Amino acid sequence: MKYSEEFKRDAVALVRQGATQREVGRDLGISKSALSKWVADAERRDAGLPSAKDVTPAEDAQIRELMRRNRLLEQENEVLRRAAAYLSQIHINAPKMIFPLVQEMAAAAAPVRVPVAVACRVLGFSKQAYYQWQKQPVSAREADAERFITLLRGLHEDDPEGGYRVLADDLHDLGYEISERRVWRLCKIAGLQSVFSKRKRRYVKAGAPVGDDLVERDFTADGLDEKWLVDITEHWTGEGKLYLCAFKDVCSNRIVGYSIDSRMKASLAVRALENALTLRGAPVGVIVHSDRGSQFRSRKFQRALKQHRLRGSMGRVGACGDNAAMESFFSLLQKTVLDRRSWATREELRLAIVSWIEGRYHRKRKQRGLGKLTPVEFETILRSAVDLAA
Repeated sequence: MKYSEEFKRDAVALVRQGATQREVGRDLGISKSALSKWVADAERRDAGLPSAKDVTPAEDAQIRELMRRNRLLEQENEVLRRAAAYLSQIHINAPKMIFPLVQEMAAAAAPVRVPVAVACRVLGFSKQAYYQWQKQPVSAREADAERFITLLRGLHEDDPEGGYRVLADDLHDLGYEISERRVWRLCKIAGLQSVFSKRKRRYVKAGAPVGDDLVERDFTADGLDEKWLVDITEHWTGEGKLYLCAFKDVCSNRIVGYSIDSRMKASLAVRALENALTLRGAPVGVIVHSDRGSQFRSRKFQRALKQHRLRGSMGRVGACGDNAAMESFFSLLQKTVLDRRSWATREELRLAIVSWIEGRYHRKRKQRGLGKLTPVEFETILRSAVDLAA
């Protein structure tokens, strides 16, 4: 089976987040050998090195040793860089204040993950001291929250007309690294808001459809790849919004293609369509049903439909029932993943979505509409029956 480059990158990212290759391979339905090759290729690509097939075994062993040493140097440099930035923002010269930084760098979601042993060695204290603090930690985040609220009150008194975005810019000018989302949350806790009244809402009229409604709320199909539903959902993170565009097969309820990005553009929908075509073997004549969103009415998306000989379909304005089966999937995603906790980074939420779709929804969640089978089990049985009939 062929996999898109985006799928391969997400699989590698899940491994780098802390999961084992065996776990990721089981959840995503891929072999451990294929995943190991993707991870090795990604490491070589990041280091600007040739692939394993282009070097001898001795050269490959030497390259692996150099990569290990280079990774250790990168971790040590990351510790020094983060420690300098961290210590410049605190005024208490106590060893305990550096322990939260070690915990943050050792977390699986850290941009550059640094083992506890490496961080403690570079910073000059023992692992035992760190683990002793970990049993009875001092909440640095609560102390930071109080400190930031005090700063925000002073900044707001100087400029009461500014909202949370202005206050976030002021904090950035003072050298603090803090997201706008966190500033908004702290302002809400402190009761700080602009003296200006709320702006009136602006309603944007939906554009005209570029295709007929070929589905008409009939969310059934006799076979695979007859009808695909597509829509886009969004969710907030500490870095801003993250958008998911997903295609769903009406027959098996499987998500046949998706793409995730920080911007909701037509290219997001096109990438999701191309991923679906790659996974399903480029079927022709599929009905692709959407709402009247600008991404689906765009010339780029419509051109992609015609290029791959797919049939575009669109529902009515303000009629969510015209794409109810897709809305149902997004509602399930919202309850089981998006709303379960707050998400600090887009990458953290992205990997959670990929892991849930591929590992839980496709392979573990049994659906009564499919005879109490998962989408993967249903498709396997259906394809087997078709092969026997042929």
